Amino acid sequence: MGTSLTQEFGERLALLLVAATGVAFALAALFDSLPLRRQNRRAHRPLSKPVEPIRAPHQPGTGSHRPSVHV
Repeated sequence: MGTSLTQEFGERLALLLVAATGVAFALAALFDSLPLRRQNRRAHRPLSKPVEPIRAPHQPGTGSHRPSVHV
């Protein structure tokens, strides 16, 4: 027993095809943008608070004294 495809079936098929294409396009765009957002978030986040270098304590004395260098 054969059945023929009706015009209503063709309209529904076209509507479902367009809807599925739109959903697939939206999901592809979303999943493509996720790694880029993660990469940008890492690039803008500071790693840690900058630490100032530790300076040696100042030793008062004569200006002509030069420290000895041992090799």
